[in-house]
Amino acid sequence: MSKPHWRAAHASDLPAISAIAARIHPDLPESPEVLAEKMRLYPDGCRVLVADDEVTGYGLSHPWKQHRIPPLGALLARLPGDADCLYIHDVAVLPDFRGGVLRAYVSDIQELARASGIAMLALVSVYATRPVWQRLGFRPITADAQLRTKLASYGEGATYMLRDLATV
Repeated sequence: MSKPHWRAAHASDLPAISAIAARIHPDLPESPEVLAEKMRLYPDGCRVLVADDEVTGYGLSHPWKQHRIPPLGALLARLPGDADCLYIHDVAVLPDFRGGVLRAYVSDIQELARASGIAMLALVSVYATRPVWQRLGFRPITADAQLRTKLASYGEGATYMLRDLATV
């Protein structure tokens, strides 16, 4: 088996991305249309993890505003023109292909953010993954009432996190 590696996602990867999303996130479903829109709006932030020519994971990110999170499962229509962070919407990897690949994805996205003049990464940690993201330099942010309401749709324990690239 070849070593898993990240590459740019293509429209032809959408069926595999949708299948992985359904498997990894059964409690946080997003339609293929929502996933496709993220790929269309910001293709530079969309990657797939490939091993032996098979898509075994994906990562989707796009410019956004700090301390705001996109509604889960909703179409965005457009990205904010005054974005101040690169929002990691989702990273999902099949269990047999985990182990170091998240660090590589974050490194890629960090470089993309810097090249785009963005100095902050943001995400919502789900499924008790907060310690994993903290090891990668993200810090939890205390949510105000509005953010807490939006976080509730991401499931119990969802945590908004930031990573300041100026300190990396």
